[in-house]
Amino acid sequence: MPRPAPTVAATPRRAGRRIDLPTRLLRTAAVVVTTALAGGTAAALAAERPAGFPAQPVRLVVPFPPGGTSDIVARVLSQRLSVAVGQRFVVENRPGAGAAIGITAVTGAGPDGQTLLLGAAGPLTMSPHMGKVPYDVERDLAPIALITAVPNIAVVHPSVPARTLTEMVKLARTRPGNVSFGSAGQGTTAHLSGELFRTIAGAQMIHVPYKGTSAAVADLVGGQIDMLIDNLPGVLPQVRAGKLRALALTSASRSKAAPDVPSAPEAGMKDLIVSGWFGFLAPAKTPQPVVDWLAQELLAAARAPDVQAQLSDLGGEPDLRGPAAFRAYLRAESERWARIIAAAKIQIQ
Repeated sequence: MPRPAPTVAATPRRAGRRIDLPTRLLRTAAVVVTTALAGGTAAALAAERPAGFPAQPVRLVVPFPPGGTSDIVARVLSQRLSVAVGQRFVVENRPGAGAAIGITAVTGAGPDGQTLLLGAAGPLTMSPHMGKVPYDVERDLAPIALITAVPNIAVVHPSVPARTLTEMVKLARTRPGNVSFGSAGQGTTAHLSGELFRTIAGAQMIHVPYKGTSAAVADLVGGQIDMLIDNLPGVLPQVRAGKLRALALTSASRSKAAPDVPSAPEAGMKDLIVSGWFGFLAPAKTPQPVVDWLAQELLAAARAPDVQAQLSDLGGEPDLRGPAAFRAYLRAESERWARIIAAAKIQIQ
């Protein structure tokens, strides 16, 4: 059933009672702010379900292998949506080529809302400025809803003789070309985080790209690479198990999920700030009523206490934005990373 549109009840006149103008303005402002947070229009809060949609199970394409942060977010939300909507949302992992394989699978699909993308910061706002990619975010995709943001975490194998970020800088400088860092693939936040670390440290390091976080973590745990700076949710279980040593978070403050791990500024690298985020997008030209209704259902699912608890336990912070706000955020982040990447002269190998 469609959710009823939010209304502001009229206040009846009562003897001896007067509502002054500031109070009315505050009430109006509250409604406007609530609407803006949800997506920029009242329609995003009370979109009617398009007739006959979805007609079949919805494909939710994750452009990375199972086990990474994007995969976790997709599965948590897909389970909730399947129950709420009464139609299955099926997670389909399509990794490879720095997420380009999965993204182009979505951009090439019909614009009917039956195929969605779990988008991430790296391939959508960073990769396009580091080399040629076979998609145009602005032209080929329709933002639906932003769900969560997470910091990255710098971790090393326990055998690495560095217990702090500062010690890791010294190690990389004294062993030029012999210290490696892994990533979830070319152009991901993990790749950019490693490149920023290398640039700030002024050290020669070897980049080893993988097809996803899980593969990079597996090799780091096995001692095949020295360092990884990837999304907190995909790495935190190995830190908690004592298989990896945490050095710092790439955020301005600490995380509730890892309160003992210092932020990058605390660890002596104030410019190593990289946040990952995850949201849902559809092929361009997907009908706006479908986009608005999907946004409504996604945001409702993301607000559920059990979903929030699962994401929070993994280090995710809620960042809920509907179609208009998500599009504006994509543009702003793309422009910001374009400046950073150009200044650091980072390119996809």
